[in-house]
Amino acid sequence: MTAPRGSSPPAPLRGPAFGSYRPEEVGWLLTDLSGVALEAPVEEREEAVQSGGAHYAESLPQEYQPDPEYLELYRTALAASAARMARAVGTVAELVLRERGRDVVLVSLARAGTPVGVLLRRWAAARHGLDLPHYAVSIVRGRGIDGQALRYLAEHHDPAKVVFVDGWTGKGAITGELSAALAAHDGAFDPDLAVLADPGRCVRTFGTRQDWLIPSACLNSTVSGLVSRTVLNPAILGPDQYHGAKFYAELAGADVSNEFLDTVAGHFADVTAADTAEPPDREPDHAGMAAALRLVEAYDLGEANLVKPGVGETTRVLLRRVPWRVLVAPDAPAADLAHVRLLAQRRGVPVEEVEGLPYSCVGLIHPRYTRGATGADGRAAAVGGSPR
Repeated sequence: MTAPRGSSPPAPLRGPAFGSYRPEEVGWLLTDLSGVALEAPVEEREEAVQSGGAHYAESLPQEYQPDPEYLELYRTALAASAARMARAVGTVAELVLRERGRDVVLVSLARAGTPVGVLLRRWAAARHGLDLPHYAVSIVRGRGIDGQALRYLAEHHDPAKVVFVDGWTGKGAITGELSAALAAHDGAFDPDLAVLADPGRCVRTFGTRQDWLIPSACLNSTVSGLVSRTVLNPAILGPDQYHGAKFYAELAGADVSNEFLDTVAGHFADVTAADTAEPPDREPDHAGMAAALRLVEAYDLGEANLVKPGVGETTRVLLRRVPWRVLVAPDAPAADLAHVRLLAQRRGVPVEEVEGLPYSCVGLIHPRYTRGATGADGRAAAVGGSPR
């Protein structure tokens, strides 16, 4: 919910003081927590979250820094999929401009949505000469969207013109979180979420429903403007403050954020009107959540939050959580899963081929995690056996 009204929320943070994107490309409606020690080892965070001792958004995982082998996989994936991604950006942008108007306000869900929001803004400028406002806001599963950020948007823009943007859908948890949170704001904001890939089939504004790799999912802050994932910790943030995040300025030497944007945008000129035609069958059927619930039952997981479907979500599990196993579709493109297989190998996570999987891959979080069961290094350990 929105905090009680007092003074107006502060102006957004912008680069280069916060983040490595150009100042006009995104305004971060966040509190700068760069000087606060928030990182904790993956295994400590997992145990605290699963025991109910802490919420995942109260701390940050330690930033994974790729070695040359992994970074080469990222670059290969980007080269292979940049044109495909440019077509998806164009499809989403044209849908948004046609249906919501040429004066929309792009609001990306930090952090995965932010590069997508910048690309949509670049498309609108390149193809239509538009200079669209773009902000990044925080949304936290179980806690909702940042109410102070919504206040800022409502004070400076027409809420009906706000379009929320993310990178992809998994099983639709954040989509539901967004709808529920915005319902508390008198319907002023439209909850329709625009994403590049909707394998979860839970939104109507998307570039594709295929589960393919969006290369920015391979990395963390170094492809997202050097900004951490968002933090909501009442011990350090008051009710009148935005949710927080850190700017990892010290990682500037490894930053590929603008290189990623330039590579994808470099293919805009090749995208045709046919490439951006409205996708058929746009109505959500939430098949992704249904599939996740089947996996909960098959693997005796107990809760859907431990199922992270899709390439992007599986990558997040391997980078930030304690993974139990990775499920892959036998016919999934090998190039989309090369980094997943490498990360799984390095963390000792079994990879299983599963027929009929509606995603390229699915990451399963360790279902009954303690450091005693898994080892202090956070490597996966067997729990139970095969699916029932």
